[in-house]
Amino acid sequence: MSENRQLLDFSLFDYVTVKTAEHTHQTARSGETIRFSDICLEFENDGQACAVSLTADTSAVEWIRLRWNTPLPKQARILGDAWERGYGDLEWRGISGNRFLPWYFLASTQRQQYGFGVKTRPNAMCYWQADTRGITLVLDVRCGGEGVLLNGRRLKAAELVCMEKEGTDSFGFAQEFCRMMCPDPVFPDVPVYGSNNWYYAYGSSSEAEILSDTDYVLELTKGAKHPPFMVIDDCWQEHHRLDEYNGGPWRCGNSKFPDMKGLADKLKQKGVHPGIWVRLLLNEDEAVKDDWRISYNGCLDPSHPKALDYIRQDVRQICEWGYKLIKHDFSTFDLFGRWGFEMNPFVTHGGWHFHDRSMTSAEVVKALYQTIFDVTKQYDAIIIGCNTIGHLGAGLMHANRTGDDTSGKNWERTRRMGINTLAFRLPQHKTFYDVDADCVGIAGNIPWQLNRQWADVIAESGTPLFVSAKPGLLNDTEKEELRQILLKASAQECHKIPVDWKDTDCPEVWADENGEIVYHWYDVSGSTLESSDERFHITIPLQ
Repeated sequence: MSENRQLLDFSLFDYVTVKTAEHTHQTARSGETIRFSDICLEFENDGQACAVSLTADTSAVEWIRLRWNTPLPKQARILGDAWERGYGDLEWRGISGNRFLPWYFLASTQRQQYGFGVKTRPNAMCYWQADTRGITLVLDVRCGGEGVLLNGRRLKAAELVCMEKEGTDSFGFAQEFCRMMCPDPVFPDVPVYGSNNWYYAYGSSSEAEILSDTDYVLELTKGAKHPPFMVIDDCWQEHHRLDEYNGGPWRCGNSKFPDMKGLADKLKQKGVHPGIWVRLLLNEDEAVKDDWRISYNGCLDPSHPKALDYIRQDVRQICEWGYKLIKHDFSTFDLFGRWGFEMNPFVTHGGWHFHDRSMTSAEVVKALYQTIFDVTKQYDAIIIGCNTIGHLGAGLMHANRTGDDTSGKNWERTRRMGINTLAFRLPQHKTFYDVDADCVGIAGNIPWQLNRQWADVIAESGTPLFVSAKPGLLNDTEKEELRQILLKASAQECHKIPVDWKDTDCPEVWADENGEIVYHWYDVSGSTLESSDERFHITIPLQ
């Protein structure tokens, strides 16, 4: 096996393009410093990474595009990441110049493995393209949908890294490359597993039902190596309106949850870790001033210091109640108005900006994550990001969702959003954070033999396992099967990986040093996928 090699000197590009609100600048000249009018690009290559820095005095810079005419082998298969969550569409594919590859991508041949990416927590939204003539990287430095106004500030947009290795397997290489991109991950100090009420209650719950759920998960985990978590999902907040509104205020419960601190105390007394769901950026509190809100949708704007402080106090209140896990959700959609599958390639639409025009969108996102992390760290609480941007959150969250929601109603949704995204984002587990593949929804709609396998593969992968199990649905045999799976999850000592991940978008063969397990993800009658379930990507041309 050869040592890692840096395949490409990123400072020796073939073309660079800079787009501002007024002009598009391009040159074929490479070098350590490139100037266009008041714009300066600097490239610093230390042999391990190449830092790309941008300075502009008055220009509103939108994006930088770098091009290297260094083609990959045509027989290479390509695996990309996702802007935020995966949407059942992650897979190894042949080279396509039409494919947008956020943050990083891997290329694999029979003998060689390649990785191209940016280190975690860059100050730009970054995506790659690979075609038969070379590689392109776009650094989107806009503030919302308009060019950033740096006013002479030097912005380190991103640190570029690449790796080439011969004679190694693609999964191990992917883990190694993820480790290279993220030098400072944070992980939970206890195994994260247990119960979440969403996928059978779907927002209709009460304190009494949460306590009943707690008793059930304690029964299912009797004798476990570590106590489980009981996560209260969307249902508890003051202004909760079923199927209508799932935002804040977040500083007290509703009539079904009259005492949130008291409930946390009861959960701890029963022997579980209390957890809670929150959507911090959607808030009807009249105390939130209009100028604290994003102009186009009214959500809180983290670039405004007072809005960020308001969010800080929300998180502090939840921590003071005693909740030891905070699952914060919807922030990417609330910031940018698009789901990940709609970000092709830009994360948001044009014509608007955040309150602070000097901050890039990536910096705004990181300011939000940093604030949440700083507060929860004081209370030893664990953060799970959902609809969060993993590449910007690595090092600022302990766990992150791999994909869109699974289901307690529809197996095909779980198969696509759960199994697909677990398999293809598993290299980020224990390199970026813990990966959270979402819940096993046990609501009576999905055959147990499918849900049993779904729970088992999560436990065998050593990642967080949450079940949404309606009490009374499983018979004694099924309950014992689930109990054994949860006991396995409580230790998180198994680390099986998808052996056939280059052959299918829903890997069935999972193995580690202890052996191999073959799962069957399709019903014998075939897929029940309906056309109405499909999401179609719309390409937005780079202008």
